[in-house]
Amino acid sequence: MNFFLLNLLRFLFVYVGLTTFLFALPYFGVRPASFYARCLSSYLTLVICATYGVLVSVLLRLTGHHRLAQYLTARSFHYTMRWTTGVEFVILSGKQHLLSTRPAVIIGNHQSELDVLLLGRIFPPWCSVTAKKSLKRMPFLGWFMALSGTVFIDRGNSKSALKAFEGAAEEMNTYKQSVFIFPEGTRSYAKGPELGPFKKGAFHLAVKAGVDVVPVVCANYWGVLAAGERRFRGGKIPVKVLDPISTKGLTPADVDDLTRTTRDKMLAELVALGQTPEGKDAARKI
Repeated sequence: MNFFLLNLLRFLFVYVGLTTFLFALPYFGVRPASFYARCLSSYLTLVICATYGVLVSVLLRLTGHHRLAQYLTARSFHYTMRWTTGVEFVILSGKQHLLSTRPAVIIGNHQSELDVLLLGRIFPPWCSVTAKKSLKRMPFLGWFMALSGTVFIDRGNSKSALKAFEGAAEEMNTYKQSVFIFPEGTRSYAKGPELGPFKKGAFHLAVKAGVDVVPVVCANYWGVLAAGERRFRGGKIPVKVLDPISTKGLTPADVDDLTRTTRDKMLAELVALGQTPEGKDAARKI
């Protein structure tokens, strides 16, 4: 045990030392070093917060409050990342909808791996994510997801996915539990205000559960993170929460229209956000 702890401390010492060294290099003209410094900071922060999340999930399960685990862990990641990387998502308007609309299917545009931090900012209490089934086996993060009530979806098996959504709809109404989903299904890595096609799963779930859809729009932040160009800088990224969209009286036959109109609203807001001073700064390449 002592041998393990000693080696862990050595690893952390080297890891933190290397990260600090990389953070210092841009002051001497080596600007790409900040990309690697913030990547290393992000990975370490994620592991620490996921480990914290596992412990919190176990403790909350013992008291019957494990459905709060993802909210508490998300907040810890938000505040820690703001300190370790200088990146912060800022809600400009609509925050009240995240707190007053419950249960709901909350959706957002998906740009990159940094969207985990977006969740850290917007996640309300009594909310869980859906995730690919393969993530369940990932150390720390997967353990935390499994313990905290994540709905895992097998994207390669439509019957399994449908069954998971049926269970999620029942759970949402029983426990007043909201769910967050990225309807694009994959990261866009967009260089401008763009949205990929929306998958219909989130909207089928909302209609089946009879709950509102709450769209969250995050401005394009290509200027803050662009992995292909080795750019990762600090900055504030604006977010808006749109008015809830009711599914009252809707049937599966209405899902196509619901998906299309919701995407149109989000795209219009995404373009508008890009014209704000905050949006222009997030998209600005430095």
